[in-house]
Amino acid sequence: MAEKLLIENARIISPGVDRPGSVLIAGGKIEAVLNQNAALPRDAETVDAAGGMLLPGFIDVHCHGKAGADFSDPEPGSLEKVAKAKVAEGVTSVFATTLTLPESDLASTCAQAKEYARHRTGAKVPGIHLEGPFINPKCLGAQNPDFVREPDASLVGRLNAIYPVKRISYAPECGNGPEFAAQMIAAGIVPSGAHTAAKFQEFKAAYDRGLRHMTHFCNQMTPLHHRDIGMVGAGLLLSDTVTELICDLIHVSAPMVKLIFQVKDCDHVMLISDAMRAAGMPDGSYTLGGLPVTVQNGAARLSSNGALAGSTLAICDALKNVASVTGLPLSELVKTTSFNAAREHKLEGLGKIEPGYTADLVLLSDEFKVRQVFIDGTRCL
Repeated sequence: MAEKLLIENARIISPGVDRPGSVLIAGGKIEAVLNQNAALPRDAETVDAAGGMLLPGFIDVHCHGKAGADFSDPEPGSLEKVAKAKVAEGVTSVFATTLTLPESDLASTCAQAKEYARHRTGAKVPGIHLEGPFINPKCLGAQNPDFVREPDASLVGRLNAIYPVKRISYAPECGNGPEFAAQMIAAGIVPSGAHTAAKFQEFKAAYDRGLRHMTHFCNQMTPLHHRDIGMVGAGLLLSDTVTELICDLIHVSAPMVKLIFQVKDCDHVMLISDAMRAAGMPDGSYTLGGLPVTVQNGAARLSSNGALAGSTLAICDALKNVASVTGLPLSELVKTTSFNAAREHKLEGLGKIEPGYTADLVLLSDEFKVRQVFIDGTRCL
């Protein structure tokens, strides 16, 4: 790696920023952000961005797999395969997201993440996102009913001792859901409402104990109703809730995406992929958590009942979709692809293009195609 790297002639897009300029990188960090007409250093290796959009590297906090592999696969190297494949969509950090599985399988994913962190070859994996097994059996989606159980802080603690658990998606109405939210927050873990039939007051009880996040908003949660606004209504009403969105325009329609962004500001929306192993692969037959899945026209559904089973979405395409549907400035939307995730999960130094921040960056074309990716200032795509 060169001692210094200069990315010049870029359209720099960071929270509150959209302007031409150059970025100087040294020691894996952003040393300076230079104006378009500023004098450029002569002692740095140079990358010509050719006017492309330079953004903070994407952080995908909800992803199950890609390129034929799943984070929950037991085979050695499966986690590494997903993490390497995610770079192609501009992701520089990804949470290894699990499923409703036995504790031994969840522990295996944690152990793989710990081993991968020693010799990272692709996107960073700063932590685990446990989606389940603490979900409502009436709201399974594509989760396996055989392993559903009530919230158990001791189980999470055992997994967290292997590798950091950053997020736990659970049904707040099950077991002692409000107390579980408080326990997770005390442990430095973000609790999130998911696969839930909670009525508004049931969610509010956990909200009063600190629950603020909602997993794949609108999907597998109580819909908006005029007599009980449910989880969806709570996410719209309570301005400080953070809503994940799968913006493939399959899980959430374009009009609903537009409505969400009209009601909520960009500080409280987080774009995710919820991708499964078929992402980046052709249509066909796959599995998710041991359940057969059919992918047709890019939509992944359980073969048994047609329920959506994750997605094949890339984060760069999610951003393109939201920009097209909402018309909001990229200087605001960029918060939803990295900064909000970094802030909520205390990933220091990520999510902005500013001096002192880690040089995790993605260079996009005007059509949102990934051209180059830098992790710790090193070009990896």
